[in-house]
Amino acid sequence: WVEDTPGLWSVRDGMIVGKHDGLKHNDFLRTERSYKDFILKLSFRLVNGEGNSGIQFRSKAVPNSHEVAGYQADIGMKYWGSLYDESRRKRMLAEAPPESLAGLDKAGWNEYVITARGNRITLELNGKRTVDYTETDPGIEDTGFIALQVHSGPRIEVHFKDIRIRELK
Repeated sequence: WVEDTPGLWSVRDGMIVGKHDGLKHNDFLRTERSYKDFILKLSFRLVNGEGNSGIQFRSKAVPNSHEVAGYQADIGMKYWGSLYDESRRKRMLAEAPPESLAGLDKAGWNEYVITARGNRITLELNGKRTVDYTETDPGIEDTGFIALQVHSGPRIEVHFKDIRIRELK
């Protein structure tokens, strides 16, 4: 993993923990290598159900910045289970329908499954499909690193565990 800001990320009790008491920029813990087609499964929780986080994929570093550009599977606030285009097109690509979030425990453990195959991306949150997105812009890269995010703003603590990735051929 590549740590952008020392002190924000730690390992505790088998979890990767992202935590800050107030931050002016988003921060990321990135994989050293890039991935193209894959299935990524992981469990996460927002302590007290508060804050904003996400999982970046097929992402690139933004030069001279703390930002990364690429797809983001959102965690928290009003964006649970949605697909955002972080620091690139800077817009929501697909929002999770409310019925797909039934049973979501905002303060408890939840599981994401992110599948990226060719130009199709699907997100599942706790076994329910929240996004089925097909990329139609030919200029969008289909490879990049995976990163865990702590969002700027007030205090946040997010936990990630059981991270598994299977590359697809």
